[in-house]
Amino acid sequence: MKKFVAIIMAVCLLFSLAACSGGNIEKSRLHIISTVFPSYDFARQITKGVDGVEVSMLIPPGTEPHAFEPGVQDMAQIRECDLFIFLGGESDQWVEELLATFGDGEINTIRMIDCVELLDEETVEGMQTDHNHDHGEVSAHGEKDEHVWTSPVNAISICEKIKNNLISADGDNAEKYTLNFASYKNELSQLDEKFNSVSALEGTIIMADRFPFRYLADEYSLKYYAAFPGCSTESDPSAATIAFLETKIKQTGAKAVFYTEFSSQKVADTLCESTGVKKLMLHSCHNVGKSDFENGATYVSLMEQNIKNLSEALN
Repeated sequence: MKKFVAIIMAVCLLFSLAACSGGNIEKSRLHIISTVFPSYDFARQITKGVDGVEVSMLIPPGTEPHAFEPGVQDMAQIRECDLFIFLGGESDQWVEELLATFGDGEINTIRMIDCVELLDEETVEGMQTDHNHDHGEVSAHGEKDEHVWTSPVNAISICEKIKNNLISADGDNAEKYTLNFASYKNELSQLDEKFNSVSALEGTIIMADRFPFRYLADEYSLKYYAAFPGCSTESDPSAATIAFLETKIKQTGAKAVFYTEFSSQKVADTLCESTGVKKLMLHSCHNVGKSDFENGATYVSLMEQNIKNLSEALN
């Protein structure tokens, strides 16, 4: 907390110095900042072809989002941007504290968790949790799952909110934002149709990792077992958790185990060695690696790969 207060004081000093010198932080005509990759990409799609719009991502590619700590320059950029899109919830507590120092309505913001109906984080049979649940039935322990973008249906709702906000901020380009949204909504609707086809396949997802896909699983009625809940801070499963997943692989006849981006893949490797199945990635899209970012990865391209891998595992 002391570190955060010190950073806030540094940000205030930065703006005081700028005011005294009569200078302003240079910025584009319309600057949009997103904390995470999904909303960064959504904003890119909706502003495509609109001159003078800059879209930037606060958390650098290749960075584990849960480990990110903002610096003075990050906070200064947030203070000066025209639209700030963030997730909200416990993982973005630092954002809420920062915005409180700027005053109500000082910054134009979108909280992604406000765009959809929130679900409780789910604990399914066999999960190892921070809350010492046993290996019983499906339950929820009151915490909201913040990975709202993992359902393409939710992605459409978030994009519509971004589109409406941009029209209010930049009415001169309302037609372009509207057309871009309509085109992108069509792409997301096609993803929805493909995931519906996947949901018709018989099979169970075995996740040798955290499971940040509650909204995806709920939307398409996908059955799954995982080592940890989506928001867990744990990464080293107990012998009992590994044994449970090994048993489920054999019982369900699973062809593969899944891991998430930035995972060490150790648990997946252990399960593959003991059961003979293959491992595949299920990308949460929370962030992307540097090479994927440089090669033009998008939410749609990552989800298309998820569809391919799920089809391979569940067919």
